[in-house]
Amino acid sequence: MDDHSAADDHSVVDVGDVRLAYRAWGDPFGAPVVLLHGLGGSSATWEETGRALGAEWRVYALDLRGHGESDWPDEYSFELMRDDVLGFLDELELERVGIVGHSMGGVVAYLLAQEHADRVERLVLEETPPPYPREMAETASPEGPVDYDWNVVSAIRNEIGRPSPEWAERLGEIVAPTLIVTGGPDSSMPQGRISDMAAGIPDSRVITIPVGHTVHALEPAQFSAAVSDFFTS
Repeated sequence: MDDHSAADDHSVVDVGDVRLAYRAWGDPFGAPVVLLHGLGGSSATWEETGRALGAEWRVYALDLRGHGESDWPDEYSFELMRDDVLGFLDELELERVGIVGHSMGGVVAYLLAQEHADRVERLVLEETPPPYPREMAETASPEGPVDYDWNVVSAIRNEIGRPSPEWAERLGEIVAPTLIVTGGPDSSMPQGRISDMAAGIPDSRVITIPVGHTVHALEPAQFSAAVSDFFTS
Protein backbone atom coordinates (compact mmCIF):
# COMPACT_ATOMS: atom_id res chain seq x y z
CA MET A 1 0.00 0.00 0.00
CA ASP A 2 1.62 3.25 -1.10
CA ASP A 3 -0.47 5.56 1.02
CA HIS A 4 1.02 4.94 4.45
CA SER A 5 -1.45 7.30 6.13
CA ALA A 6 -4.33 5.02 5.15
CA ALA A 7 -2.77 2.06 6.95
CA ASP A 8 -4.41 1.29 10.26
CA ASP A 9 -2.48 -1.43 12.08
CA HIS A 10 -4.05 -3.01 15.17
CA SER A 11 -1.58 -4.56 17.63
CA VAL A 12 -1.12 -5.41 21.30
CA VAL A 13 1.87 -5.10 23.60
CA ASP A 14 2.44 -6.43 27.13
CA VAL A 15 3.50 -3.76 29.61
CA GLY A 16 4.10 -5.37 32.98
CA ASP A 17 0.93 -7.27 33.85
CA VAL A 18 -1.27 -5.25 31.50
CA ARG A 19 -1.83 -5.92 27.82
CA LEU A 20 -2.35 -2.68 25.90
CA ALA A 21 -4.05 -2.54 22.51
CA TYR A 22 -3.09 0.16 20.07
CA ARG A 23 -3.48 1.16 16.47
CA ALA A 24 -0.96 2.88 14.25
CA TRP A 25 -0.93 4.98 11.11
CA GLY A 26 1.70 6.43 8.85
CA ASP A 27 5.27 5.74 7.81
CA PRO A 28 6.86 3.11 10.11
CA PHE A 29 10.09 5.14 9.97
CA GLY A 30 8.42 8.49 10.64
CA ALA A 31 8.97 10.47 13.85
CA PRO A 32 6.63 9.03 16.53
CA VAL A 33 3.49 10.71 17.83
CA VAL A 34 1.32 9.11 20.55
CA LEU A 35 -2.40 9.87 20.99
CA LEU A 36 -4.11 9.34 24.38
CA HIS A 37 -7.92 9.30 24.52
CA GLY A 38 -10.34 10.64 27.13
CA LEU A 39 -12.35 8.84 29.80
CA GLY A 40 -14.67 6.25 28.28
CA GLY A 41 -12.99 6.58 24.90
CA SER A 42 -10.54 4.41 22.99
CA SER A 43 -8.02 4.57 20.17
CA ALA A 44 -11.00 4.47 17.78
CA THR A 45 -11.85 8.09 18.65
CA TRP A 46 -8.62 9.16 16.93
CA GLU A 47 -9.40 7.61 13.54
CA GLU A 48 -9.54 10.83 11.51
CA THR A 49 -6.75 12.55 13.45
CA GLY A 50 -4.55 9.47 13.18
CA ARG A 51 -4.97 9.29 9.43
CA ALA A 52 -4.34 13.02 9.01
CA LEU A 53 -1.21 13.09 11.19
CA GLY A 54 -0.07 9.81 9.61
CA ALA A 55 0.68 11.76 6.44
CA GLU A 56 3.75 13.16 8.23
CA TRP A 57 4.44 11.00 11.29
CA ARG A 58 4.27 7.51 12.66
CA VAL A 59 1.17 7.78 14.83
CA TYR A 60 0.22 5.46 17.69
CA ALA A 61 -3.12 5.61 19.52
CA LEU A 62 -3.44 3.54 22.70
CA ASP A 63 -6.40 2.03 24.47
CA LEU A 64 -5.51 3.05 28.03
CA ARG A 65 -6.06 0.45 30.76
CA GLY A 66 -9.73 -0.24 31.40
CA HIS A 67 -10.69 0.95 27.92
CA GLY A 68 -11.37 -0.63 24.55
CA GLU A 69 -9.38 -3.76 23.78
CA SER A 70 -6.75 -3.24 26.49
CA ASP A 71 -6.91 -5.19 29.76
CA TRP A 72 -9.40 -4.11 32.41
CA PRO A 73 -7.32 -4.86 35.54
CA ASP A 74 -9.71 -3.15 38.01
CA GLU A 75 -6.88 -0.99 39.37
CA TYR A 76 -6.95 2.55 38.05
CA SER A 77 -5.15 5.83 38.61
CA PHE A 78 -3.50 8.49 36.51
CA GLU A 79 -0.07 7.38 37.75
CA LEU A 80 -0.73 3.79 36.66
CA MET A 81 -1.79 5.01 33.21
CA ARG A 82 1.30 7.23 33.03
CA ASP A 83 3.51 4.25 33.82
CA ASP A 84 1.66 2.14 31.23
CA VAL A 85 2.45 4.74 28.57
CA LEU A 86 6.12 4.82 29.63
CA GLY A 87 6.18 1.03 29.37
CA PHE A 88 4.60 1.26 25.93
CA LEU A 89 7.34 3.65 24.78
CA ASP A 90 9.98 1.28 26.17
CA GLU A 91 8.47 -1.82 24.54
CA LEU A 92 8.31 -0.11 21.14
CA GLU A 93 11.75 1.47 21.66
CA LEU A 94 10.41 4.99 21.18
CA GLU A 95 12.98 7.27 22.78
CA ARG A 96 11.30 10.67 22.35
CA VAL A 97 7.78 11.28 21.13
CA GLY A 98 5.22 13.96 20.52
CA ILE A 99 2.20 13.31 22.74
CA VAL A 100 -1.37 14.46 22.17
CA GLY A 101 -3.76 13.88 25.07
CA HIS A 102 -7.48 14.54 25.16
CA SER A 103 -9.14 15.22 28.54
CA MET A 104 -8.10 12.28 30.80
CA GLY A 105 -5.37 11.43 28.29
CA GLY A 106 -4.00 14.95 28.61
CA VAL A 107 -3.51 14.48 32.36
CA VAL A 108 -1.67 11.21 31.67
CA ALA A 109 0.43 13.09 29.11
CA TYR A 110 1.46 15.99 31.34
CA LEU A 111 2.27 13.62 34.22
CA LEU A 112 4.57 11.73 31.85
CA ALA A 113 6.14 15.02 30.72
CA GLN A 114 6.77 15.95 34.38
CA GLU A 115 8.20 12.60 35.44
CA HIS A 116 10.10 11.69 32.28
CA ALA A 117 10.91 15.00 30.59
CA ASP A 118 13.54 13.34 28.38
CA ARG A 119 10.88 11.21 26.63
CA VAL A 120 8.47 13.96 25.56
CA GLU A 121 9.53 16.18 22.67
CA ARG A 122 6.28 18.13 22.24
CA LEU A 123 3.06 18.08 24.23
CA VAL A 124 -0.50 18.84 23.12
CA LEU A 125 -3.17 19.08 25.84
CA GLU A 126 -6.65 19.07 24.31
CA GLU A 127 -9.43 20.02 26.72
CA THR A 128 -7.34 18.73 29.63
CA PRO A 129 -8.58 19.24 33.21
CA PRO A 130 -6.20 21.65 34.99
CA PRO A 131 -4.63 20.18 38.17
CA TYR A 132 -6.74 22.11 40.67
CA PRO A 133 -9.57 20.83 42.89
CA ARG A 134 -13.12 21.27 41.65
CA GLU A 135 -16.62 19.99 42.24
CA MET A 136 -17.53 16.99 40.10
CA ALA A 137 -21.14 16.30 39.13
CA GLU A 138 -22.50 12.83 39.81
CA THR A 139 -22.48 10.44 36.88
CA ALA A 140 -25.15 7.84 36.30
CA SER A 141 -24.03 4.36 35.30
CA PRO A 142 -24.69 3.56 31.64
CA GLU A 143 -27.90 1.81 30.59
CA GLY A 144 -26.35 -0.68 28.19
CA PRO A 145 -22.95 -2.28 27.61
CA VAL A 146 -19.96 0.02 27.12
CA ASP A 147 -16.46 -0.71 25.84
CA TYR A 148 -14.75 0.41 29.04
CA ASP A 149 -14.66 -0.76 32.65
CA TRP A 150 -17.24 1.26 34.59
CA ASN A 151 -14.90 1.11 37.63
CA VAL A 152 -12.40 3.31 35.84
CA VAL A 153 -14.87 6.21 35.83
CA SER A 154 -15.13 6.80 39.58
CA ALA A 155 -11.38 6.32 40.11
CA ILE A 156 -10.40 8.84 37.46
CA ARG A 157 -13.15 11.36 38.25
CA ASN A 158 -12.13 11.32 41.93
CA GLU A 159 -8.59 12.25 40.94
CA ILE A 160 -9.78 15.00 38.58
CA GLY A 161 -11.86 16.49 41.40
CA ARG A 162 -9.12 16.11 44.00
CA PRO A 163 -5.80 16.03 42.16
CA SER A 164 -2.52 15.55 43.97
CA PRO A 165 -1.12 19.00 44.87
CA GLU A 166 2.16 17.82 43.35
CA TRP A 167 0.65 17.87 39.85
CA ALA A 168 0.25 21.65 39.91
CA GLU A 169 3.54 22.17 41.76
CA ARG A 170 5.45 20.26 39.08
CA LEU A 171 3.99 21.99 36.00
CA GLY A 172 7.24 23.97 35.85
CA GLU A 173 9.15 20.71 35.28
CA ILE A 174 7.52 20.27 31.87
CA VAL A 175 10.28 21.26 29.47
CA ALA A 176 8.51 20.18 26.28
CA PRO A 177 6.97 22.99 24.25
CA THR A 178 3.26 22.68 25.01
CA LEU A 179 0.14 23.53 23.01
CA ILE A 180 -3.08 23.76 25.02
CA VAL A 181 -6.21 23.40 22.87
CA THR A 182 -9.50 24.51 24.42
CA GLY A 183 -13.01 23.93 23.13
CA GLY A 184 -14.39 27.29 24.18
CA PRO A 185 -17.67 28.16 25.91
CA ASP A 186 -19.55 25.15 24.53
CA SER A 187 -17.23 22.73 26.31
CA SER A 188 -18.62 20.56 29.11
CA MET A 189 -15.30 21.06 30.95
CA PRO A 190 -14.84 24.19 33.10
CA GLN A 191 -12.47 26.54 31.27
CA GLY A 192 -11.71 28.94 34.12
CA ARG A 193 -8.34 27.65 35.28
CA ILE A 194 -6.81 26.64 31.96
CA SER A 195 -4.90 29.93 31.95
CA ASP A 196 -3.43 29.07 35.38
CA MET A 197 -2.22 25.71 34.05
CA ALA A 198 -0.74 27.44 30.99
CA ALA A 199 1.03 29.98 33.21
CA GLY A 200 2.63 27.12 35.14
CA ILE A 201 4.11 25.43 32.06
CA PRO A 202 7.26 27.32 30.99
CA ASP A 203 6.88 27.04 27.19
CA SER A 204 3.16 26.91 26.51
CA ARG A 205 0.54 28.59 24.40
CA VAL A 206 -3.23 28.31 24.26
CA ILE A 207 -5.50 28.19 21.22
CA THR A 208 -9.28 27.87 21.16
CA ILE A 209 -11.25 25.92 18.57
CA PRO A 210 -14.75 26.76 19.84
CA VAL A 211 -16.65 23.54 19.14
CA GLY A 212 -16.92 21.93 22.60
CA HIS A 213 -15.09 19.24 24.54
CA THR A 214 -14.11 16.76 21.81
CA VAL A 215 -12.32 19.15 19.49
CA HIS A 216 -10.48 16.44 17.53
CA ALA A 217 -13.73 14.60 16.79
CA LEU A 218 -15.88 17.65 16.00
CA GLU A 219 -13.29 19.56 13.97
CA PRO A 220 -10.70 16.93 12.95
CA ALA A 221 -9.20 18.84 10.01
CA GLN A 222 -8.68 22.06 11.98
CA PHE A 223 -7.38 20.18 15.02
CA SER A 224 -4.94 18.06 12.99
CA ALA A 225 -3.68 21.14 11.15
CA ALA A 226 -3.07 22.96 14.44
CA VAL A 227 -1.14 19.96 15.83
CA SER A 228 0.87 19.60 12.60
CA ASP A 229 1.78 23.29 12.63
CA PHE A 230 2.84 23.05 16.26
CA PHE A 231 4.94 19.92 15.76
CA THR A 232 6.80 21.46 12.82
CA SER A 233 7.17 25.00 14.23
